[in-house]
Amino acid sequence: MIEIYGSPRSSAGRCYWMLEELGVAYKSMPLDMRAKEHKSPEFLKLNPNGKVPCLKEDDFVIWESMAINSYLADKHQSPLMGESAEERGLIAQWSYWSQLELQKPLIDIFIQKVFVPEERRDMAVIEKAQKAAPQLFLILDQALANNKYIAGDRFTVADINVASVVAIADEVKMDISNYKNIQAWLSSCKDRPAYQKYESLKK
Repeated sequence: MIEIYGSPRSSAGRCYWMLEELGVAYKSMPLDMRAKEHKSPEFLKLNPNGKVPCLKEDDFVIWESMAINSYLADKHQSPLMGESAEERGLIAQWSYWSQLELQKPLIDIFIQKVFVPEERRDMAVIEKAQKAAPQLFLILDQALANNKYIAGDRFTVADINVASVVAIADEVKMDISNYKNIQAWLSSCKDRPAYQKYESLKK
């Protein structure tokens, strides 16, 4: 049985979505982050970084959400992982880009607005992130101008990974409605039954 550690509302969310796409059985293992269960000796044996998500399947343990999703697609021989070297290359490219480029400014804003009391917020951090994000959204919007999905005309792991980062914009109330290609793509992703099942887990 697969055990997935972390709340669907955390970065583990994209892994829950992936599991629902694959239709495989799993057990949710939420951790009380306020009680620092992710820093407990028991959990650190699974992930020494003390972070979520972490996935355990029998005796195999893997952490980092992008690695988890790649593992799941590969293990279950899913076409979501890509059916050619070119498609797999684009999936990796955009997945890494979403983490290394787009996620940083969005998370910087999220931390300041969600975890830092208003009187202690670093407005310079927020302003810098707000200036960086539009150019990154433009890059994605242009890439989607001639493609229905991230790596082409087919839904893949890249769409799960990138959409889960783009969704942070809603959390920080960043208006991305002007990016029409992103909006059309995101709507297609959200129409998927697996996404809707994942969203229901967050309630």
